[in-house]
Amino acid sequence: QVRLVESGGGLVQAGGSLRLSCVASGSISRINAMGWYRQAPGKQRELVATITSGGRTNYVDSVKGRFTISWDGARNPLYLQMNSLKPEDTAVYYCKDASSWFGSWGQGTQVTVSS
Repeated sequence: QVRLVESGGGLVQAGGSLRLSCVASGSISRINAMGWYRQAPGKQRELVATITSGGRTNYVDSVKGRFTISWDGARNPLYLQMNSLKPEDTAVYYCKDASSWFGSWGQGTQVTVSS
């Protein structure tokens, strides 16, 4: 079992920056990909970015050029650097073990961007 704990959320003004972190514990040796997802009020959870152990990244179009996912393997934290934040980025952000469809989720961290 993999346990994931996010941190780094908060309240920021539009145009500001935040860095989210996610630390994994438990059976982490098999993790070969990680992802960040978000869920805004009244909306479905959506993919924000993913990264593989080989460093391959993928971003949803709405965050390209503003967000950067980074990760140096299961024994290191997963990060999401978020710059030029917009009010529409307001959501609960979750990290996920993206090694499989059934991978573990974190409990989420709230990001609120004020206009």
